[in-house]
Amino acid sequence: MSESIFELSRGVYHPALESRALWYADALHGGPVAALFAREAEAFAAPVPMRLARLTVDLMRPVPRQPLEVSAHVVREGKRVQVIDAVMTVDGSEVARASALRIRHDEVEIIEHSRRIAPPPPYDLPAARPEPIGELWFHTAGVEMRFVQGGFRDLGVAEVWMRLALPLVGGEKPSPAQRVAAVADFGNGISGVLPWHEYVFINPDLTVYLHRQPIGEWVCLRARTDAETEGIGLAQSQLFDTAGAIGHSLQSLFVDKRSGFDPRAGQGTQSSNIR
Repeated sequence: MSESIFELSRGVYHPALESRALWYADALHGGPVAALFAREAEAFAAPVPMRLARLTVDLMRPVPRQPLEVSAHVVREGKRVQVIDAVMTVDGSEVARASALRIRHDEVEIIEHSRRIAPPPPYDLPAARPEPIGELWFHTAGVEMRFVQGGFRDLGVAEVWMRLALPLVGGEKPSPAQRVAAVADFGNGISGVLPWHEYVFINPDLTVYLHRQPIGEWVCLRARTDAETEGIGLAQSQLFDTAGAIGHSLQSLFVDKRSGFDPRAGQGTQSSNIR
């Protein structure tokens, strides 16, 4: 086991084995990528207290498990709303990009209204053991999962509590937004409507919305997937902490039959059409 998902040295992120996804050989899961973008966005100074309200990540190609650099800049500065764009590169080539929206944080009197309550808490639920058991991937060793409904290979709607099993960056405590971004990319993986061994349903993007600052380590996804005969799908997850609703996440899906596609090698007749 590594001590963290990334080690940061001289502005370069070095991914551990626990950052990997099963879709491609030795490429990163979207969760660690999204969490790094959240970290970069939160690092920017703001004229007033602000919180991350929306993070959109476009995965331009499989992100290799190689040293990563992230550059970011403010494209809209303001005392109410701030927008930050960021680019992730490997050896100078762009592999992912993101846009982060931050909104000023203030105390506002709100008329009481109904809110979505959290699913049953994770503390007494059994820990899931996703396959391949004992191997170092993000879903097996980078996070901990406890299912309320469904399972990692079950089809249909699922609810799962998740938390990081390792710090995102060595020597740092992940922020609440980083914790959410790291697990929000699991929506399509836990709520597939198509058999894993027959289809691919890979997300080339992820958007996370947060309407409240998350509390604690645990984040729950109440996820569902829709897939159509045009080869396009959508995974959507309601997000919770133990106190209640915190936001939503959305993922567009590339859907196709597995013929000619090796998800472990990222090679085959379909691979060039995915990212």
